[in-house]
Amino acid sequence: MGRILVVEDEPYLADLVATALRYEEFEVTVAGTGAAAIARAGDSDPDLIVLDVLLPDILGTEVCRRLRAAGSQVPVVFLTARDATEDRIGGLTVGGDDYVTKPFSLEELILRIRAVLRRTSPPGAGRVSFADLVVDDDTYEVFRGEQRIDLTPTEFKLLRFLLDNAGRVMTKRQLLDHVWEYDFGGNDGVVQTYISYLRRKLDRHGPPLIHTKPRIGYVLRLPEER
Repeated sequence: MGRILVVEDEPYLADLVATALRYEEFEVTVAGTGAAAIARAGDSDPDLIVLDVLLPDILGTEVCRRLRAAGSQVPVVFLTARDATEDRIGGLTVGGDDYVTKPFSLEELILRIRAVLRRTSPPGAGRVSFADLVVDDDTYEVFRGEQRIDLTPTEFKLLRFLLDNAGRVMTKRQLLDHVWEYDFGGNDGVVQTYISYLRRKLDRHGPPLIHTKPRIGYVLRLPEER
């Protein structure tokens, strides 16, 4: 999904953010100081930096300024406990791409990260394919061959998660957690229902791609694979 550098001097918060991002299939590196952030930005070549403003040695805004001065265009999402307009503008002025004010929800942070990654990706980078299936994250379009397939937002999210994990069996619980979020109060029958919807739409235009692993879950794979 991408490489994220998390720069946060509070160990508990750094671990919480890193764990949530890894759960979303991101590769995560953590730094606790501005100096470490600058060094690891060069070493790990991240796709995005989550950068706390109030670091113990260098302000996050200064870290961002130095990265930009060195020619780095890596997107930066600031974490700040400050809510003043001038502080938010200051972060964006030095080259930040977005900011999230503490306290924040992990869901909000992940949504902001995904939005920045989409916005800063080169044209066409949002397209993912499997066999004759193409999913475009930028336009939310789905194609099988030349045929466009209209999906609801939930169907799209379900298909996208299966596509991210093509060849791996995803349990109903994993699908519930990733597609319907962690606080969903329903049962796993909703997964079976939406898998049925997806199959009906996809199978009209080619061989089946979503397969059932009895009593476990579902997998996106080619028909001939076992």
